Parts: sequence; structure tokens; C-alpha cells
Amino acid sequence: MTRKLIALFFLGTMVYSCSKVPVTGRRQLNLLPESEMTAMSATSYSEFLSENPPLPKSDLQAQQVERVGLRISEATEKYLADNGYKKLTKDFEWTFNTVDDETINAWCMPGGRVVFYTGILPICQDETGIAVVMGHEVAHAVAKHGNERMSQQIGVQAAGATLSVLTDEQPELTRQLLLQSYGIGTGLGTLAFSRTHETEADRMGLIFMAMAGYDPREAPKFWQRMSEQGGEKPPLLLSTHPHDDQRISDLEQNMAKALEYYNP
Repeated sequence: MTRKLIALFFLGTMVYSCSKVPVTGRRQLNLLPESEMTAMSATSYSEFLSENPPLPKSDLQAQQVERVGLRISEATEKYLADNGYKKLTKDFEWTFNTVDDETINAWCMPGGRVVFYTGILPICQDETGIAVVMGHEVAHAVAKHGNERMSQQIGVQAAGATLSVLTDEQPELTRQLLLQSYGIGTGLGTLAFSRTHETEADRMGLIFMAMAGYDPREAPKFWQRMSEQGGEKPPLLLSTHPHDDQRISDLEQNMAKALEYYNP
């Protein structure tokens, strides 16, 4: 294949892969098929839970996380349907689990597969705090931020290959990249969400939690508590986030819009 044909192929791929993020309207480029990302995440999610058994359904913390998750997911689906983005979650199978781990983290993989670590629950304090985190993590999945990060990591040399081909040729590397792209710690470390992604997830999360009946004005309070956590390393949720003051300022700037959706 000539260089010209290769260039035309990638140009066509980029145009085809361009989409808009709900709420913000930002144009994004995802070179990997979301259907394959979702299928692979299902396998990775099962593997994670087999290595990190979740709390039983009878556990009060697990019940609380699942209760909030169901409300947030229903609100998210409604917002997307009302605004012409219904297809974004057509393959989602919302699943909510809690693992007994002191790590301060939570994440949502493609397909709506969520895990909360018990380490973050004391900082959440209550269901509204959980809703702040849930809305933020669900927003990352809905906005396909992981796909963007993974596309960047794979790079131009592999961008023309399907995810299934990459999985066949380098299955462990591909799995590691997927896990990293959604904030799940691995031996290779965690890829950084850009500040654009983080601010975008905050903005979307405010609306999702407000629609679910949780007061979005509690979000800045949660992130303030999060920023006050000590230790040698910041919590995973803070490792690549905007400066605390800037984050809270951004949340406040988007609060009026979020409150339009708030129906306690």
C-alpha cells in the first residue's frame, strides 16, 4: 500500500471515528470500535472480580453503592435519550460491585461495569457523596474517555488494526491498556486522564447526579474532602486531576446548569 493510500485510509478512519461528547459537545476521536471495547471489558471485569471478590449483596455498603448506581444509570439513560445520544449506551449492562480494599478509588468500564473500593466510602460519607463519584465515573464511560486514551497509546502504527487483531497479537498488553484507560491499577501503571477529560466528567456527573435526585451542590464538598487526604501518594482519583481550587471553581461555574436538572 502506498503512502498516499495509507494517508487516505487514516484520514477516512479519523472522519468516521469523530463523535460528540454529551453535555459538552466536544468533538473527540476514537479509533477503536466501542463494541469491541465493551466486549473486552466484560472479560476483564469478570477477571478482576475473580481476583478481587466483591462484597455480598447482603452487605450494607454494597447495597448502598448499587442503589446509587441504579439511580444514576437511570438518570444517565434518560438524559441521553432526551438529547439524541441514546445509542451511546445501547450495549451497556449496568453492573455495580464493591470490593473490600482500602484503596481510594472507583471506576466504570465500557458497558457500564462499575467497581467501588471500600476505601473511598468514608470520604463519600453518604449516598450523595457516592453519587458524586458514581456520576463522575459513569461520565468517563459514557464519554468514551478510555477509548480516546487507549487510541492515543496504541498510536498511529497500530491505529489501522481492529482491537480484535491487537488482542490476538498482544493480548496481555491490550488488556493492560484497557485496564489502565479506566483507572484500574496494573503493573504498567495508570494512564493519565487529561484535564479536559476530568473537567468534562465533572460537568457531566453534576447533571447525572442532579437528575437522579442528588444535590449537586455537595460535589465541591466531596472533592474538597478528597483533596485533604494525606499519605505519600494522592488517591488514584486525584493522581491526574486539575488543581483542587480550579476543580472546585469549575464545579461552581457549572452548578447553575446542573441545578436546572435537580428534582429532590
